[in-house]
Amino acid sequence: MDGSHLTDLGRYILEEWAEDYRGGRLDRREFFRRVVTLAGSQAAAMALLASVGERAAAAEVEGVLAQAPPPQQTGGVTVPPEDPAIEVAVVRFPADSTEVAGYLARPRGRPQAPGLVVVHENRGLVEHVKDVARRLAKVGYVAVAPDLASHEGGTDRFADPAQVTALLGRTPVERLVGMLVAAVEYLRGRPFVRADRLGAIGWCFGGGMVWRLVTRSEHLRAAVPFYGPNPPLEDVPRIRAAVLGIYGERDERINQGIPALREALQRARVAHEIVVYPAADHAFFNDTGARYNPEAARQAWERALDWFRRYLDS
Repeated sequence: MDGSHLTDLGRYILEEWAEDYRGGRLDRREFFRRVVTLAGSQAAAMALLASVGERAAAAEVEGVLAQAPPPQQTGGVTVPPEDPAIEVAVVRFPADSTEVAGYLARPRGRPQAPGLVVVHENRGLVEHVKDVARRLAKVGYVAVAPDLASHEGGTDRFADPAQVTALLGRTPVERLVGMLVAAVEYLRGRPFVRADRLGAIGWCFGGGMVWRLVTRSEHLRAAVPFYGPNPPLEDVPRIRAAVLGIYGERDERINQGIPALREALQRARVAHEIVVYPAADHAFFNDTGARYNPEAARQAWERALDWFRRYLDS
C-alpha cells in the first residue's frame, strides 16, 4: 500500500515525524526509514517527503528498511499489574469483522464503577498506556484500552513500532472509530461498570481518536483528549459528552486548530474547557518520552481526574 492511501490521521503522523526530525528528536536516516515504512515503497516515500518540504536523494532512501529500528521505550510503570488495589485482564470483544483485544484494569472489590475507554498513541497498545489504565483503576475507574492494531494481529505482533504507526495511518478512520465504539459497548455490557457513567481519554493520535469517538457515541458523558488533531468540525454538533481539551503551549502545529475548534464547540453549545499548559510541548504527558514535562503532566492528570469526578462520579 502506498502513501496515497494515507488517511488524514496518517497525514498527521507524517507531519509529527517531520516535526520530530526538524526538532532533532529523529535523525535523518530514522526519519526516512519511518516514512518508507509508512509509504510502502521508496517512490511513494520520496513523494511524501516532498509533501512535507523535505528533499532526499534516492540513495538516501534506498535500503533504509534494512536498518534496525531503535529500541522500544521502556519504564514509566507507576502502578504494577500486581497492585492489590486493582485487577487486570486481557479482554476481547467484537467490532464489525474484527475481534478487538483490550487491556482491562478495574478496582478490586468494587461492585460497580464508572468506565473509561483509554486510547493509545500512534505506537499502539504499549506498556505506558496499560500503566495509565492501571492508574485510572487505582483511583476508582474501570478502564479498557483497546488495541487499534487488532485487525492485523495486535501491537505485540510487530517488532518495529513504526510498522504499527504505519498500519494505524493507513487504516480507514471509520474502522478505527468502530473499534472504539465497540469498546464503549463492551463497557456498557459489564455488570461491574456503571453503564450511564462512561468517558474516554487519549493522547496525540489517541487524542484525535477521542475527538472522533465523541462525535460517534452518544453514551459518553465526559472525555479528555490530550493534544490531538481536531475532528471534522461539521461533526462537532453531534457531541454529547463534556470535553476537556488539553494542549501544550509549544505544540504549535496542533495548537493552530484550537481557535476553529473552540468556535465550533461554542456554537454547538458543547460543555467544554480548553487548557494550554505553559512551556509544555506535544506529548508532554508521556513519562517514557523525550518531551515529558513532569509538572505539566501532574497538573493535567489532576485536572483530568477532576473532570471525570465532576461528570462521572455523581
